[in-house]
Order: sequence, then C-alpha cells, then structure tokens
Amino acid sequence: MSGAAGFVWDPRLASHVYRSDHPLKPWRLQGVHDTLERLGAFALPNARVLMPRLATRAELERIHDHEYVDAIAEASAEPDLDYSAWGLSAWGDTPPFAGMHDASLLTTGASLVAMEDVIAGRSRVAFNGSGGLHHAMRRRASGFCIYNDPAIVCGLLSDRGMKVAYVDIDAHHGDGVQAAFYDTDRVLTISLHEFGLIPRLGRPFFPGTGTAAERGTGKGAGYSVNVALPPYTDDLAYMRAFDAVVPPLLERFRPDVLVTQQGIDPHFTDPLTDLQLSTHSREHVVSWFAASAYPWVAMGGGGYDLDAVRRTWSMEYLIMLGAPVPEALHDEDPPVLGGRARTAVDAATDQAMHEALAAAFK
Repeated sequence: MSGAAGFVWDPRLASHVYRSDHPLKPWRLQGVHDTLERLGAFALPNARVLMPRLATRAELERIHDHEYVDAIAEASAEPDLDYSAWGLSAWGDTPPFAGMHDASLLTTGASLVAMEDVIAGRSRVAFNGSGGLHHAMRRRASGFCIYNDPAIVCGLLSDRGMKVAYVDIDAHHGDGVQAAFYDTDRVLTISLHEFGLIPRLGRPFFPGTGTAAERGTGKGAGYSVNVALPPYTDDLAYMRAFDAVVPPLLERFRPDVLVTQQGIDPHFTDPLTDLQLSTHSREHVVSWFAASAYPWVAMGGGGYDLDAVRRTWSMEYLIMLGAPVPEALHDEDPPVLGGRARTAVDAATDQAMHEALAAAFK
C-alpha cells in the first residue's frame, strides 16, 4: 500500500456561500490550504494534490431519494421558493441558495475522488476538508448538510464487498450516516459527540440523537455505536473514551477500509458547541488513525472558529503525511478541568464509554 497522502483541492470547494450570516463558511478551507502551502506540505514527496470531480446522479442516489435530488436541483435554480418539505429554510440551518446543487455535487465528488485514490492504492489516506456532511438524510437536508458524502462513500465501498468502519469525531452526532446503515453489519458506525442539554440555553444539543441505546436493528444490531459525551468534556476525558472504544472495536470488526469525519467543532473555542478539546487530543486521535493498518478516507465536517479549523486540519494533514507538526499549529494553553467539574465530567464520560461498549456487537 502506498504511503502517500492525498489532499483534495480546488478553490471552487471554498467559494460557495450558504447565507451571509451563516456559521458554516466554506472559505475556511482556503486558510487550511494556504497554511499547508506555506509550510511546504504539498512539496513533500508523498503529498498528492487531487482534483475533485462532480458526483454522478447514480452516486447520489446510493443514499438519497431521486425526488430529493430533483428538489435540490430545483432549489439551486430557484432558491426563493418554498422547500421546507425537504429540510431547506431561508433562515434556518440549511438555506436554499443559487448554485447549491452544483456546489454539493463538487463537494461530494471530492470525497469520491479521495475514496478512489485510496482504493486504487495510490494513497494510503486521502482528505477532503469540504466533505463530512453527515446530517443529510435520504429525503431531507439537515444541519448545514445537503448531500451526505460520508454515507455515499461508505455505501459505495460496501457495494464493492468491503467492510467499512466509519468513525465520526465531530461534536455533533453522525445521525445521517447512522440512519443509512442502521440495519446492516457491513458498515460499523462509531460516533463520539456531545449529548444533552446545552448549558447556556437549556435545550437539547443538535441533533438530539446518539445515545448508546441507538445500536442498530436486525443484522445491524450492535453496529451503530454511540459515545454520548457530556458538555465540557476535555482532552483527558475524550482521549480516554476514544482509546477505550475505537481501537478495540475496529480490531474486533477488522474493516477493509476506514472512513472518518473530522469536524473541528469539539474545539474549546468553537462558538456552537460545549466540548473543550484542543489540538492535543486531536493529534492523539488522528495519529491513531494514521498508525492503523487500514486504508483511510478522511473528510472534514463542522468547525466554526476559523483559526481553530485552519490550524487543526493543517496539523492533521501533516500527520497523514508523517511530517513534523510545528508548535505554532497547537493551542498554547488548552483548558484542563479540575475539582468538581473534573469529577463530574470523568464520571459521565466513563458511563458513556461503558454504555457504548455494552451496546456494541460482540
């Protein structure tokens, strides 16, 4: 297997705008690319810059209903009409906007290019930062997500007879990917995410799903694994939960390929979430992915503090390359809980990981 690391890039991936005040800003990817270029990452002998392509209709319909794809294409051409039946709302999380269909085709196609490069053995890992849109459902847009590229990748890999392990480290539950494979044992989904009431608002954290009891059905029973973390989970608690759940389950499952969603919104500076992770726990987790034996398709996801996105995804691609990580990419003084907060978060995190393991396939 090649030791190369692919990075899917085209400025068009960073050019669309959901809405002027929308928290998801695709242009954040330009900062990641420019930082890596300044560091000389793309000049390294094992770096591969990959051009995206448009996803095909058949690829979209591996996960999405054809009527939903038609609706997205229509919303792309006439965004001022009412598409609320499809999860689109002008002032909601996922607004219709001109050109959204083509932008989403390119984002999805970028993940497919990453997949193809890995499966062909040209890269050991390939990363599409514009992807990881894990909330989109078969007939509904949700949570900034229009087409569910990680589910499409997992589905197409499964169709090739491969066992797929999907690990989601975004702050939000990977509900759309879980839903797509809830009744199969061919795709193992593991999601580590914030769960519970938002401390400052007193309402459930989006999307409100992802307890350990959501473990799959039929042949899929035990193959949906959820680690429901409490607000304020920090590096120490998170790394303990990850190490307890992900390595042993992947060793037991023995996938042919690893697919990851690497949203940066668990970062302690993120304005939309309540987890307290830093670049140090991310380095720990992504280094484990990199050291594993599995061919690896990596995608982006959430992340709404633009500097945290820039530094963390730059660091993660350097890890994929096996290159040194400059200290300037790391957080200088990440939060570490103490006292009663430490005790409470540790207890809740331990409970979450134990419940996840108890519900998992044997």
